[in-house]
Amino acid sequence: MKIRVFHADECDKKKCTTYKMEKLGKCEIFYNLNQISKGAIVLNPFAEKSVSPEDKEIVEKRGIIGLDCSWNKISSSATLFNLTKYHRSLPFLIATSPTNYGKPCKLSTAEAIAATLYITGFKNEAEAIMNGFKWGHTFKELNFELLEGYSNAKKSGEVVAIQNEYLSKYDE
Repeated sequence: MKIRVFHADECDKKKCTTYKMEKLGKCEIFYNLNQISKGAIVLNPFAEKSVSPEDKEIVEKRGIIGLDCSWNKISSSATLFNLTKYHRSLPFLIATSPTNYGKPCKLSTAEAIAATLYITGFKNEAEAIMNGFKWGHTFKELNFELLEGYSNAKKSGEVVAIQNEYLSKYDE
């Protein structure tokens, strides 16, 4: 399976999980949006559909595209969102990278890709990515209950229902 990451070159290269993944041979970086693979799952926090186990075949055949850019600087109507129809958001997870430790939904690119792999049934591949980081084991430990729940769902709507049920425990 192919893992590619569009890199907008907006981060500190020493802290960038994408550069580390590339060094470890876990992804290919590209810098031109026109190079987005057709038919791949594009991880996009503005997508209306959540990644789910139903995306397994697409991930296996077409791969995953991560977008390493500042989401604060991009609007949901940006051009990159029209390049393929397989945009997926990630359900609620907690970041464990040193930059965003403990922050909900502020995943590094490595965490986002690993979560996508885990949820779509590629748990060993997800673990292999996170093993490249000193803090990587913490991502699975902290999010284990959610990752397992999401990976046992059938469709996107079930993933969202699991997320909402989990979050409702903390609304009270």
